[in-house]
Amino acid sequence: MSGRLLTVEQVAERLGTSVRFPRRLISERRITFVHVGRHVRIPEEELEHFISYHTTNPISRRRGRAGA
Repeated sequence: MSGRLLTVEQVAERLGTSVRFPRRLISERRITFVHVGRHVRIPEEELEHFISYHTTNPISRRRGRAGA
């Protein structure tokens, strides 16, 4: 694993949430994290993976009925 390690505060800012949300992800083991001494860090590539995995694409319009 080579890359930047983000603090919980940085992850929260990146996700646009409070600090409580990434802490919950960590406590529920829903995201990979690293202990650095007594500190917790989330690898940047793991955050990117988490975001892409939970991204939902829009449904394309059905063909056939126009302007219903």
